[in-house]
Amino acid sequence: MNLHDVRVHRSDENLERHDQLAWKIAEVAADPVPVQADVTDMVINRVIDNAAVAAASLTRAPIVAARDQALAHGVSRHGVGATLFGLEDAQRTSPEWAAWANGVAVRELDYHDTFLAAEYSHPGDNIPPILAVAQHLAGQRAISGEQLVRGIATGYEIQIDLAKGICLHKHKIDHVAHLGPSAAAGIGTLLGLDAETIFQAVGQALHTTTATRQSRKGEISTWKAHAPAFAGKMAVEAVDRAMRGQTSPTPIYEGEDGVIAWLLGGVDARYQVPLPDSGESKTAILDSYTKEHSAEYQAQAWIDLARKLHNEHPQLATAPDRIERILIRSSHHTHFVIGSGANDPQKYDPSASRETLDHSIPYIFTVALQDGAWHHVGSYAPERAARPDTVELWKRVVTEEDPEWTRRYHSLDIAEKAFGGSVEITLTDGTVIRDEIAVADAHPLGARPFARAEYVNKFRTLAAGVVDDGEIERFLDTAQRLPELAPGELGQLGFVALPGTIEYTEGGGIF
Repeated sequence: MNLHDVRVHRSDENLERHDQLAWKIAEVAADPVPVQADVTDMVINRVIDNAAVAAASLTRAPIVAARDQALAHGVSRHGVGATLFGLEDAQRTSPEWAAWANGVAVRELDYHDTFLAAEYSHPGDNIPPILAVAQHLAGQRAISGEQLVRGIATGYEIQIDLAKGICLHKHKIDHVAHLGPSAAAGIGTLLGLDAETIFQAVGQALHTTTATRQSRKGEISTWKAHAPAFAGKMAVEAVDRAMRGQTSPTPIYEGEDGVIAWLLGGVDARYQVPLPDSGESKTAILDSYTKEHSAEYQAQAWIDLARKLHNEHPQLATAPDRIERILIRSSHHTHFVIGSGANDPQKYDPSASRETLDHSIPYIFTVALQDGAWHHVGSYAPERAARPDTVELWKRVVTEEDPEWTRRYHSLDIAEKAFGGSVEITLTDGTVIRDEIAVADAHPLGARPFARAEYVNKFRTLAAGVVDDGEIERFLDTAQRLPELAPGELGQLGFVALPGTIEYTEGGGIF
């Protein structure tokens, strides 16, 4: 890997194009390096993972709205269109709108893969836009499953490398600002575009996808699921414009009125972004990890620890009035983003939205401790959140930052990088129960790491009752043959829901 120094340059410094971060990203995307076998296997896992969480969210309001918007737009010229999760192959739409609808379906439950470093990310968000373009242009450009794998590997590589080097949330910029460039780069790899075209697409994608992170603050709205889908849609459009010869603001990162100068660290900021050298394999996907539970990633380990404490100390669940206080010590990010350090009263509000509750570690730990389990629907049900004993216990859960857990959170050593912390439960009789967890059970270093069997089971579980058994097996067979798929088979990388499952909005909007 090469570490690239990135800083603001005055206009009169005339930063050469080949020294700009967007160009270096484009060079990585244009490098035709083969994909390693373990990377290909993980790409397959994540295609299955995305489909699983999409199946579980098909009837939720944000997906219904996004799907209706997509269906209002016909297949664009020069291609055959892209498929939508849950619908027949014939019900295709333009690729940017498929990226939109499928992106919302993948993100809605906050249940797919993650990577956390200087910034956090859900790199599986790259798959919907890259797949949509592949399906649309498969015949015209003879795009195979192997090329799709290459494009997805690039999308993961760029987003994860940006997340390793550039913190966005510190400056209140939403993390999808790394997704626009990565998806554009992945589409560039998929289509075999030259570095100049990808460079322009990356710049446009970044320019159009920077926004504040109010979408993840306070009363969290349905836009949380739409934000990454919007970035994917913008990436498709940016590549389309670049392929037509249109240019982007330059230098987009380093310019004196660019992203770093005014949206991130300012004129004196310096960043180091790791990127593969020429001829070096793109393996960043192997550094990412998926979720066993439908909740913010920092909550994964806490659900597992609460489940363990539920089994080891049943009195905590059966007599919650015996608990005086629960103190969770964790990283800066966990404390200030999903903990009491956020100072969001909504995180303790039983009438808060599902999007808010899945960003509340006090709520999540309380329910997991009481139930000894977590469910993507039941654990967020209004009646579950409003249960009196839960509300009372929930108020007694507080978080604080522990410098050591913050250090481990930011460690570049995968063996010590951690997303958990320690808990201290003080009972009314003075007894103190202490425990800790470093990583979630499903993490590669956890108690039960996810492998192919777990991804397959996740799809079968979440698709049950939504997708016919035969269709479930057909999709799984197709997905596991991904690198061998011919252009005409890429449209099969979706699934059809059972009759009567798909809902449509009444009245609609403008489209």
